[in-house]
Amino acid sequence: MSDLIEDSGIGGNAPEFTVSELSGAVKRMIEGEFGHVRIRGEVGRVSRPRSGHVYLDLKDDRAVLSGVIWKGVMARIATPPEEGMEVIATGRLTTFPGQSKYQIVIDDIAPAGMGALMAMLEKRKAALAAEGLFAAERKRPLPFLPEVIGVVTSPSGAVIRDILHRLRERFPRKVLIWPVAVQGERCAPEVTRAIEGFNALAPGGALPRPDLLIVARGGGSVEDLWGFNEESVVRAAAASDIPLISAVGHETDTTLIDHAADRRAPTPTAAAEIAVPVRRDLLAWAAEQEARLTAALTQGITRRGQRLTDLARALPRAEALLDTPRQRLDRAGDRLPAALIAKVRHEDVRLNRASGGLRPSVLTNRVTTLRERVTDRAGRLGPALARPVEARRRDLARLTPRLDPGRIGEARARKERDFDALAARLSRVGLAQVEGWQKRLDALDRMRQTLGYTETLKRGYAVVRGDGAVVTTRDGAAAAKALEIEFADGRLDVAGGAGEATPKPSTPSKTSKKSKDTPPEQGSLF
Repeated sequence: MSDLIEDSGIGGNAPEFTVSELSGAVKRMIEGEFGHVRIRGEVGRVSRPRSGHVYLDLKDDRAVLSGVIWKGVMARIATPPEEGMEVIATGRLTTFPGQSKYQIVIDDIAPAGMGALMAMLEKRKAALAAEGLFAAERKRPLPFLPEVIGVVTSPSGAVIRDILHRLRERFPRKVLIWPVAVQGERCAPEVTRAIEGFNALAPGGALPRPDLLIVARGGGSVEDLWGFNEESVVRAAAASDIPLISAVGHETDTTLIDHAADRRAPTPTAAAEIAVPVRRDLLAWAAEQEARLTAALTQGITRRGQRLTDLARALPRAEALLDTPRQRLDRAGDRLPAALIAKVRHEDVRLNRASGGLRPSVLTNRVTTLRERVTDRAGRLGPALARPVEARRRDLARLTPRLDPGRIGEARARKERDFDALAARLSRVGLAQVEGWQKRLDALDRMRQTLGYTETLKRGYAVVRGDGAVVTTRDGAAAAKALEIEFADGRLDVAGGAGEATPKPSTPSKTSKKSKDTPPEQGSLF
């Protein structure tokens, strides 16, 4: 900086700098003096734009320092920064000339001790609890005897062996294992994908859908278990349609997934005990219930048989019950012939009385009256039928002119002309759209040719290949056995060879200045 700014007094001897030159000098000085720093402070404002980078403020009670974490570095950080955390950030200081400010480009960031981790954990727990993810009414009952159990854990640890061993001892069930990392930066995304993947299985598919999930891990420190405190894991556990048992750590270890799960187990072995009952106990209970049911049925049948015997003693004999009806039948049989004879005589008298009024003159008068009535109605029926027929005939005559073949032909011709006009309009629109697409395709093809390296060759550049590969450095050209230079109008083979090449001094000119200001688009062009 002392080389650029000299105190020459008040006057015109002080050197003049552009804004960019002065900003570049400040940038070089700051990056040279503070190339690697570690800063302890509290995280202030945190911004996460769509680009994936993270912008934040590091502050204490007297100053604020802007910081940036690039997207690639953010993917490697185990604990994402949150507002209010006390952290230790490692990186380098640089400047941002566009806003005349300095900032730290962070390469690593970590909480400053156990207190910061627990404070962040309590803050996250309170936020998730406020959303209702830990509410008791969200928790679902566990199935009594699940057919398939899904286990989310490491496939190589002792946890899965303990779970399988305890399931075999108590009640063997089908087990699906989703292998995940149980600590480190890969833990949270893999556990989240495992829970969501088990829920995405379709019932009755080729791979059976579990009836119960167990998320298990052995004991460890707070840092080792931190993946099960991540927000994505907690939300996946709360949103799971399959009942879930959390068995993370030992009995004294508590993570946020324990609050979101439907049931917490103190150890992975205890999770297996909660998942299924003991088969021998069920068999003993079933045998006991069968014995109790048999004894109850036997006792009930015996008691009802005894009661039936007691009631039968109070009933009369069957022969005594039939004596009275049998006597009544005999008496009715004796009275039946006399009753039939009296009935026939009575009906004969009624017939004689009725036949006395049936004289031939009465029948003749009745027939004559009915014939006159039929004749009268027959005369009235003809005109009554003729009136509807005439009305229908008039309606048909009124509709006949509308069914003229000439008018139908005119309507068909008019519709045909309308159809031809619509077809012509559709054809014109289609041709115009195809022509527009053709023009766009031609413009894109011209742009492709303009952006290709062959157009760059026409502006005076060339491509150098050594032993068939593109050469971008002098050492690569010297080491090649054969060189080939591609110009705009063809390729030229030249002999290669090792040795020191002395570059010729170039005379400054307008062309060289232009080449300096506009560097070649690819490293293989010169």
